[in-house]
Amino acid sequence: MTYEELLIEADSNNICVLENLNFESDSYGLINGDVIGINQSVKTSSHKACVLAEEMAHYYVSSGNIIDTSDTSSRKQEIRARLYAFDKQIGLRGIISAFKARCINLCDIAEHLNVTEEFLTEALECYRSKYGIATSLDNYVIGFEPVLYVMERFE
Repeated sequence: MTYEELLIEADSNNICVLENLNFESDSYGLINGDVIGINQSVKTSSHKACVLAEEMAHYYVSSGNIIDTSDTSSRKQEIRARLYAFDKQIGLRGIISAFKARCINLCDIAEHLNVTEEFLTEALECYRSKYGIATSLDNYVIGFEPVLYVMERFE
């Protein structure tokens, strides 16, 4: 989803998004209740989309204060929110879409999906942990090792 589409979704869910905030921390985004703040250091629309998707994921799947990463429950909620954001912005269908669009490297794939390369790389690592070295969807095999690959199956 584009940043603009995410803003529309946020608005339809009564989530207020504040941009260009000066955070005391290095965080790109923070959420408190139904208010999401995006740090002024986030400049591009693709980066804003990644940050907003993750913060909205926290709104949908997290509860309470999860800033303390030493707490097991907080870490689990963080992982669940990140997977939700990865699936929303990329997903296996997005990887297949990039393959069909003839994207040949991570930069091309990230641009096609309107995400940052860092977000894409983290998503692929997450998918590798979730699915193992490869998985299939429809008529496609998506592999994560040794590098990302997609193969179409013909029957």
